[in-house]
Amino acid sequence: MAADLWTSVVSLAGVALGGGLTALAQRSAQRSAERAEERRRTAATAESRRAEQIDVLKEFVSCAQAAERAAYGRPDPWGDDQDGWMTQTGPVMTALWTASGKVTLLCDEALREPVRTYGHALNAAVWRDIGDVEVNEHLEEAKTAFMNAARASLAGA
Repeated sequence: MAADLWTSVVSLAGVALGGGLTALAQRSAQRSAERAEERRRTAATAESRRAEQIDVLKEFVSCAQAAERAAYGRPDPWGDDQDGWMTQTGPVMTALWTASGKVTLLCDEALREPVRTYGHALNAAVWRDIGDVEVNEHLEEAKTAFMNAARASLAGA
């Protein structure tokens, strides 16, 4: 009878140990799958964020180019709304400042100052607060600083 009891106890202990090891393995596999899913979600979020940043940077560059065209197209001497230039330029500058805000909001903090500086340089060029300096000369430094900061921001993202 003692042998039967020992056989039952050893068998029960084997079942308990096997069940425990199975539960531990399942828990470990579940945690590993959760960590992998979290890494995948984090990578997807980062990629989505980067795509969004690229979009707002492209929009800002497009608006900056429109503002630069407006600066080159400004009638001289300054006067009334000749040929509708002022009527056309107002929305261009509004779009530039809106795009600037999007960059400031969605992109790296390091872009804030270059975007602001470039935007102010464009504004001065459009409204000819630059004296006798050529538009491209006036914009070159701010534009280069912005482009370099944007490139560095995207490389680090």
